[in-house]
Amino acid sequence: MIIDLRSDTVTKPSKGMLDAMMNAEVGDDVFAEDPTVIKLEEKAASMFGMEAALFCPSGTMTNQIAIKVHTQAGEEVLCDVNSHIYNYEGGGIAFNSGVQAKLIQGSRGKITAEQIEQNINGDYDWLCRTSLVELENTVNKAGGSIYKLSEVLPITKLCKEKKLGLHLDGARIFNALVETNESAKDWGIAFDSISICLSKGLGTPLGSLLLGKKEFIKQSRRIRKVFGGGMRQAGFIAATGIYALDNNITRLKEDHKRAREIGTTLSGLSFIDRVMPVESNIVIFDVNEKMNGADFQKKLSDNNIKISAFGKQTMRMVTHMDFTDDMLEKTISSLKKFN
Repeated sequence: MIIDLRSDTVTKPSKGMLDAMMNAEVGDDVFAEDPTVIKLEEKAASMFGMEAALFCPSGTMTNQIAIKVHTQAGEEVLCDVNSHIYNYEGGGIAFNSGVQAKLIQGSRGKITAEQIEQNINGDYDWLCRTSLVELENTVNKAGGSIYKLSEVLPITKLCKEKKLGLHLDGARIFNALVETNESAKDWGIAFDSISICLSKGLGTPLGSLLLGKKEFIKQSRRIRKVFGGGMRQAGFIAATGIYALDNNITRLKEDHKRAREIGTTLSGLSFIDRVMPVESNIVIFDVNEKMNGADFQKKLSDNNIKISAFGKQTMRMVTHMDFTDDMLEKTISSLKKFN
């Protein structure tokens, strides 16, 4: 038995999801004629109370399209230092849009309206124009930390006052919503655009959606084509997204429960220095000087457990729908054995 905790992207489609895929009605999505893609886009937009949506291959693409549409070359996007758009999208902010990122040191990946206001550039010739604010929920690099809507609404108000775009990288937004019990529609009201990922906790093979107003999505569709993201009979994949949105959201709580059990176990081990608070399905922790990080990874690998290194001594485990209670038991047993 191989236990893969490197990411929640390693899941395989369930039988129900495969059946939905094989029975999908398809057309040419570049011509906007794939009925299953259209159904998925309308479903996702309706969930968040937004006007329209665009189906794309990846969350990186949806984020990069959003930045491109919201900004002009030479402008600036404000985001936390842990943001995925800055750390893990290949320098796309600069490469694709010709804009720069101004990094804000938030609290576990979360920034405040006060911090944002302090970092908005003045209207001077020698300063680039601040045009976009980006938030992430949950925050991957900060251990799956969760924004609550009450933390976001002051940012929404500020962005409207300052005429700034507000984009949400909601790759794991459903992980946040099942914990806070907040409304997806309320989150839709708070943002100009939202990216949601289907291939993480929701378990599809690939795919993300960009949500926004009709005119924004019209522009985004053009940029998707420029980025090489135009797809043909994409309904086979879109069908897995419809299945996931119908069946795989509430069960995310199971992933969170298992992640918390791993976090509790790690906190009691002598070779673990720090465990970030576990709020969702991501567990980030530091191995102390008693055990080299690479050695720790190898010990787990020898026990058929795969994890990710986030630094020399910093490790990450991510629970998901293919990680069972039996796997949890073996993982905890292996960790305790190393103590």
